[in-house]
Amino acid sequence: MPQPLILIPARMAATRLPGKPMADIHGEPMIVHVWRRAIASGAGDVAVATDSPEIMAAIEKAGGKAVMTSAAHQTGSDRIKEAADILDPERRYEIIVNVQGDFPTLAPSAIADSVKPLADPQVDIATLAGEIFDEDEKTAPSVVKLIGSEVGPRRLRALYFTRATAPYGEGPLYHHIGLYAYRRAALERFVGLPQSPLELREKLEQLRALEDGMRIDVMIVDHVPRGVDTPPDLDRARAILKS
Repeated sequence: MPQPLILIPARMAATRLPGKPMADIHGEPMIVHVWRRAIASGAGDVAVATDSPEIMAAIEKAGGKAVMTSAAHQTGSDRIKEAADILDPERRYEIIVNVQGDFPTLAPSAIADSVKPLADPQVDIATLAGEIFDEDEKTAPSVVKLIGSEVGPRRLRALYFTRATAPYGEGPLYHHIGLYAYRRAALERFVGLPQSPLELREKLEQLRALEDGMRIDVMIVDHVPRGVDTPPDLDRARAILKS
């Protein structure tokens, strides 16, 4: 497998938790915690893609690499595509990994796991999911569920993603983790597509890829990191990292 380029998109404009990449967690900004976990994965070179000089300064102070991108991007996928073009115009990296900047509790091993399905040349995009054990999460629209068919040990081919409780009947339900490993060509194809009907209905951009016929495979992991979107989420992340 070629070594990937790991990119962490981060911007200051968050409605529920303004300035959240710079939120303090035990003396360091949250974005630095995410960057450290990406580095600890050992999976590839790491950079933060941002539109904020403050975020860039924080990463550089920690000894990392950051790149300034347009403030006009609507999604993290658009931002990492620009960052990859800036950092790698020679296209040395065939795989681009998108690690969300609000995953301070992400297990470093999960980043390495996310790339594994791309060893199969038929796979365009790879991502992660974990089994749901909490009953409330099974019905919560905020928890995105993966529906897939088994193609290998702890690996599914994605058939659909939904905020509904699915699939119906007995069996495990899976919580999708929003971390993606793209083939470079697949990322470029994806960001060039218009938003799809199911994407707009479910408010899930990965459905754009499925509706266009792209193949997404999913590794099942034991740890499901929680994104930080609200002050209670931030308190929970602080408690987890303190312990």
